[in-house]
Amino acid sequence: MERRIVITGACGQLGRALNQVLKERCDLTVINTDMGEPTAYCPIILDITNSVAVMNLVQDVNPEIIINCAAHTAVDLCESDRERAYQINATGPKNLAAAADAMDAKLIHISTDYVFDGEGNTPYTEDAVPNPKSVYGTTKLAGEEFVKSLCKKYNIVRTAWLYGEGKNFVKAMLALAEKNSEIKVVNDQYGSPTSALELARAIAFLIDKDDSGIYHGTCEGRTSWYEFAIEIFRLAGKKVVVKPITTEEYPTPARRPKYSVLENKKLKEAGYTMKHWKEALKEYMEQYKIGR
Repeated sequence: MERRIVITGACGQLGRALNQVLKERCDLTVINTDMGEPTAYCPIILDITNSVAVMNLVQDVNPEIIINCAAHTAVDLCESDRERAYQINATGPKNLAAAADAMDAKLIHISTDYVFDGEGNTPYTEDAVPNPKSVYGTTKLAGEEFVKSLCKKYNIVRTAWLYGEGKNFVKAMLALAEKNSEIKVVNDQYGSPTSALELARAIAFLIDKDDSGIYHGTCEGRTSWYEFAIEIFRLAGKKVVVKPITTEEYPTPARRPKYSVLENKKLKEAGYTMKHWKEALKEYMEQYKIGR
């Protein structure tokens, strides 16, 4: 029997990767929603901050699973756009959780490493205590709390340093390399670069699980933004000088976690291991024919 899945924020990097992965499964029907103008790929426009619109759609479609990829992810902009950030990152998940629970659907909600302060030096497991230091992190944590309190069937999936089909760090670095022979990149922030495709595969695994709770979903291994850039240029065959700098030398409106490596403890316990970040990056660059 076919199961219906609603994806919110389907035009984003993860939404597109999920479509790529889930189209291989004949037991699923995917309904894409997003803001903006309707297209053949994404025919349904949905503002997740509108509780009535969310409930109406979920009642009409009656999905078994809702995957919320919609978020206000412009981290620095969130600092000055607090109300909108809260509406999308907290009120949106609240509306989806209420609608999912009303229809006995499972909600898979995507969250972030920014819920942690990044002041430690060991990977964060799912039961680590959150302590966000930015508007983005604070609003995303609020979204998590709404999901946990309003929805009986849910998975919260925290990820980090995501890149896929769209604007991302990989493309930003390669664009800079086209115009500059020397690039400065922060070398004292550590995390796990994660391809949207790898995260989509992990989410596809969770679709078939009946449990509720929080999962971490990042590629294996850890690195700095500087080391990440070095690997991007190596795979792309670009000769560019990359100079390491400190966070203090590259000030931003939002505070970044210095160490936000996530440990996928629960995924591994469930029998699923994501690729190492270098392997996933190589696959991504080959898939989109980036570089050489």
